[in-house]
Amino acid sequence: MGNLRDQLKAAIEDGRLAPGMRLPSSRDARKLFGVARNTMAEVYEQLLNEGYVVARHGSGTFVADTLPKALQPATSTHSPARRLNPFWLQPEVTAAMGFWRETAPHSPTSSTASIDLRPALVDARLFPFDVLRRVSSKQLRSLERKTARNKSPQGNQGNFHLRRAITNHIAVTRAVACHADDVVVTSGAQQAFDLLARVLVTAHDAIVAVEDPGYPPMRVAFAAAGAKLVPVGIDAEGLIVDAIPANATVICLCPSHQFPIGVSMSARRRHALIEFARRNNAVIVEDDYDGEFRFGGSPLAALRAHEASDVVFYVGTFSKCMLPSLRLGFIIAPDWARRALVAAKNCLDWHCSMPIQLGVAAFIAEGHLAHHVRRMRRVYQQRRQLLMETLDKDFSRWLDAIPSHYGIHISAAATTELDLERATETLARNNIQLHTFSRYYLGPPTRHGLIFGLGATGQSDLRRALAALQQTLRYPGRGPASHLRRTDCW
Repeated sequence: MGNLRDQLKAAIEDGRLAPGMRLPSSRDARKLFGVARNTMAEVYEQLLNEGYVVARHGSGTFVADTLPKALQPATSTHSPARRLNPFWLQPEVTAAMGFWRETAPHSPTSSTASIDLRPALVDARLFPFDVLRRVSSKQLRSLERKTARNKSPQGNQGNFHLRRAITNHIAVTRAVACHADDVVVTSGAQQAFDLLARVLVTAHDAIVAVEDPGYPPMRVAFAAAGAKLVPVGIDAEGLIVDAIPANATVICLCPSHQFPIGVSMSARRRHALIEFARRNNAVIVEDDYDGEFRFGGSPLAALRAHEASDVVFYVGTFSKCMLPSLRLGFIIAPDWARRALVAAKNCLDWHCSMPIQLGVAAFIAEGHLAHHVRRMRRVYQQRRQLLMETLDKDFSRWLDAIPSHYGIHISAAATTELDLERATETLARNNIQLHTFSRYYLGPPTRHGLIFGLGATGQSDLRRALAALQQTLRYPGRGPASHLRRTDCW
């Protein structure tokens, strides 16, 4: 009996018998373990007393979810963790790459559904999943008829049909003229940033200028490659080109809809930036994350025009115009850099999922993406109008909306001294998620305000969230009313 008990204990301790696993019944003991039923019952009783197993009436005996505390493995003073790259252990890196994980100090006190006003989210409830399923199924059936080959698609640069569809899409929506050979397909914009950092950064030598405030996960990719990051400020005309250090080798920015402030870079600044890059032998990474959504104003072409194609890397994504879960993006790269980018892509994951690439290619080619963007532009315009009217009517004493004609979020600068961090924490306890400017800064914050994402919240919930915010700002010591229910998609 003792030998069997010791064997079971050892199997539990080293994980061969996993937590929660159901153990054989005592009536099967002779067949499985060669011992009598009563002997097996005694073994289980001893393991139960020692905390290795639990008995559930009517269900049987199960391995305990946690081992007894005294029996937990001791932490070695010579832990292999010391071999980890310390870069990935830095708190600021963990925070930046955990960008979408909220860290509110208290759990929500309200049982109502969450209202999410964070930026860069989309309303997946309104996406035509049935259409994507149909076109994707057709592409899968065509794959079934092809002989399986261990050959990477188009040199791992991406499926040709998708690359051609991308060029047609951005030619219409962003006035970017390019060929399918200029496109490298990536697993979302984040992989695009990682690829660019790998091929453009020489460790401890590259100086990368980034917008401040800006998108934290993008900064991490370049820092991880060994670049020195230099924050450059934003004003009403966009990135302050005169503040870029002369030795910068890479400049990263969102010229059409600065993230998160929302301003568009002026024509004067765009020209100055291109001239700076050529004069100083630098390159530009243009993040055009939601350029399909324009509301009023004159159409604004992407920075990557034909005359700037030699110095601009254009990064696009399907996360905003389709779905983030597709994990699909692309780089429009200068001729001189494409070979290096494809080699780096091969090193990471060879290529993106072929069924996903083919499905999205057909979705674009058949006109479904253009139709979806037109529909969502109307939806987001309605939410945008509601937000702007409410900010102007009810929040003028605290906030001033920053003019913007692009994208699916609006930022508002504080016009008076406000404890916005405390306000957003109060809202978070009532299931309302809203970001302040401060979490986007690399250097010390120079402006304070709130960012209102319009992608994931319908008009009814938007009204409720704004009413709660107004109460929170008016009476800082009180929490908002928590009668907030998700009621609509529009």
